[in-house]
Amino acid sequence: MTLRVSGSHLVDEEGTPVRLRGVGLGGWLNMENFVTGYPANESSMRAAVREVLGDHRYTLFFERLLTSFFTEADADFLRDLGINCVRIPVNYRHLESDDRPMEIIEDGFRHLDRVIRILGERGIYSVIDLHALPGAQNQHWHSDNPTHVAFFWQHRHFQDRVINLWEAIADRYKDNRWVAGYNPVNEPGDPTGRVIGPFYDRLVKAVRAVDPDHVLFLDGNTYSTDFSIFREVYENTVFVCHDYALAGLAHGGPYPGYTRGEWCDRNTLEQTFLKRTQFQRETGTPIWVGEFGPVYTGDPAVDEQRYQVLRDQLEIYDAYNAGWSLWTYKDVGLQGLVYARGPYMERFGPFIEKKARLGADRWGSTMEEMADVLAPLYRLIESEFPSWDPYPWGQRYQVDDLLRHILFAQALLPEYAELFRGLDDDELIALADSFAFANCVRREPLIELLAENLRR
Repeated sequence: MTLRVSGSHLVDEEGTPVRLRGVGLGGWLNMENFVTGYPANESSMRAAVREVLGDHRYTLFFERLLTSFFTEADADFLRDLGINCVRIPVNYRHLESDDRPMEIIEDGFRHLDRVIRILGERGIYSVIDLHALPGAQNQHWHSDNPTHVAFFWQHRHFQDRVINLWEAIADRYKDNRWVAGYNPVNEPGDPTGRVIGPFYDRLVKAVRAVDPDHVLFLDGNTYSTDFSIFREVYENTVFVCHDYALAGLAHGGPYPGYTRGEWCDRNTLEQTFLKRTQFQRETGTPIWVGEFGPVYTGDPAVDEQRYQVLRDQLEIYDAYNAGWSLWTYKDVGLQGLVYARGPYMERFGPFIEKKARLGADRWGSTMEEMADVLAPLYRLIESEFPSWDPYPWGQRYQVDDLLRHILFAQALLPEYAELFRGLDDDELIALADSFAFANCVRREPLIELLAENLRR
């Protein structure tokens, strides 16, 4: 028997409350630009690299990367740290192809099965998170969206494919006690707010028909911050909020202090958390923060403030008995508990620095890079279209998304792919193995901060 919801708690088969506290395995089965260093979105990056390497050597590199990125050594580390849960983001493209919709790719489950197994062997639960859906469920790179339009909400066909996919996933893991549950839609961004509610009704009914026992972890609309779209409290369901602190973002100011004119201190963090979890507290359902976590800069003084943001958030979650999943476990240096070094960073480090100079990654950009070049355009948009307030985050964010995170990022794709040219098989394997646990650097202050909290 797996976990289940009992009032405001998750409980195990003996009825003992379980508070899931863990990490997200970002950048693995759903690759993200800031996590592994590429530009733009995953499918565009893969196509560019395939063009350079050819099919066989493309497969060699990415299979090795997926294998090296998370192994028994990583699972041992998380177990010893005290982690009891890993949220596993998945791109639908591993399990279904756009040119053969509704057909499940059996082979695509290999790596997911492997990691769920090695985590379960160490007493660590998995939450399966569909992070990128057909048509893209939100407006950004992490749903593998090459545009700024979430077509998922506009086409019933995409929605039908996700229902079919989740029926297959639920059927596969319905008897696995170490799967804590299913997180079917990461950070939905339905601009109208009218499609997501009926879609969730369909999804819940379909999954429950296949697997009536596993917990559903359902994100609110607008990137898991808006729960007004739920028309009922589904049985055995956790409503998941995401809780990134403004002061912890790349453009965050001092802490305590002002970020873009907004004051942020511990009280602000708590009030934001209370606002984002109002639905859960009113309905008496468990509180789980599916994503949160600061961005680190490499400046010791700034990073110490970011650690304090995180320390304060964890104390707030403790006070309200909230579970959590820190974003993210492993990357190239922005947020991870451990981060890659070695051949990959030696070869791609200068390219990653160029991306940073251009502000080409949304996550990690201060939105001030290239300010002298872009400022006239910001002023033009503001003066000519003062009432334009696009979903989800407004005018300035939209302009940056279109310019930096789509136009600049896509222009960088050939340059990234060319860095693979001329490498032999051993060199490709060495690049991939740069992400193996033994070759990574530990972010010791973050690890110790988490260990201290998990010991409580």
